Amino acid sequence: MASGRSAYINVMVDAAEKAGRSLIRDFGEVEQLQISKKGPGDFVSKADLKSEKILKEELQKARPTYGFLMEESGEVKGTDAQFRWIIDPLDGTTNFLHGIPHWSISIALQKDDEIVAGVIYDPVRDELFHAEKGAGAFSRGKRLRVANRSSLVDGLVAVGDKHFRDGARLPSGCGIRRMSSACLDLCYVATGRFDAYWEDGLKPWDKAAGGLIVKEAGGYVSEMDGGKNIVYGSGILAANPTLHADLLKNLPQWSTQDSVKAKTAT
Repeated sequence: MASGRSAYINVMVDAAEKAGRSLIRDFGEVEQLQISKKGPGDFVSKADLKSEKILKEELQKARPTYGFLMEESGEVKGTDAQFRWIIDPLDGTTNFLHGIPHWSISIALQKDDEIVAGVIYDPVRDELFHAEKGAGAFSRGKRLRVANRSSLVDGLVAVGDKHFRDGARLPSGCGIRRMSSACLDLCYVATGRFDAYWEDGLKPWDKAAGGLIVKEAGGYVSEMDGGKNIVYGSGILAANPTLHADLLKNLPQWSTQDSVKAKTAT
C-alpha cells in the first residue's frame, strides 16, 4: 500500500492504471489507423468501452455492492444505495482519435450526496492525481496546491470550446488554452499550471473527480453562475478563491440555453 493513501484510493488507482495500460496499447495503433479507409472512429469507440469494462470489473471486484454512473453505459444500481462510482473511461476522446497525447481516465466515489474520493490518471505521461475529502490532493506523493496568483495579468487559463470561440474579458497578457480534456484541465488548476478553468455543458463524469481534486488543493469550484451543484449542475468554474470571485463577477454571461443540465440519475 502506498504511504498516505487509503484503501479506497488504492482500489481506484489500481483500476485506473489497468485501464490505462489497455488504452496505451490501443493509442499506439491510432496513428496507423489514420490512413486506413475505415478510419479510427470505431476502433476508438471500442477502446473506450474496453476501458470502461476494465474499470467496472476492477471496482466491482473490490466493492461489489456499489453502484456506477458511467459515460458509456449509464447508471448501474448497487445494493448499497449509499455509494456509487462515477467513471469517465476516456476523457479527451477527440485527442485520442487524432493521436494527440492528451487524454485521461477519471474515477470518483460518491457517498450519499458528496464526492468523497477522486482519481484522474494520464497514462501517456504516467501522471496520477488523487484526492479524498478533507485529506488533501496529491500527485505521486506530492501535495498539490492551486496557484496563489491574485490577478490574471500574465496568467494562463483553460476554457471550453464555446468560451474559446466567444472570448472573455481577460487582462492583457493572460493566455488562454483549449485542451479538450476537462479532467486534466481541472488537475492542471490543482497543480497551478493553469490559474483557472471554466466550461459549460459538462457531465458528472467530466468533473466529479477533478472538482474534488481542485477543492482539496485549496481551490474554489462552482457552477459557472456560482451555483453549488458542481457535479450535477451545468458547467464548472475552478480557480483559487481570489480569482474565482473575480471571474464570477467579470466573465461574460453566456446564454443559458446553450447549457446542458446534467440531471441526477435516479
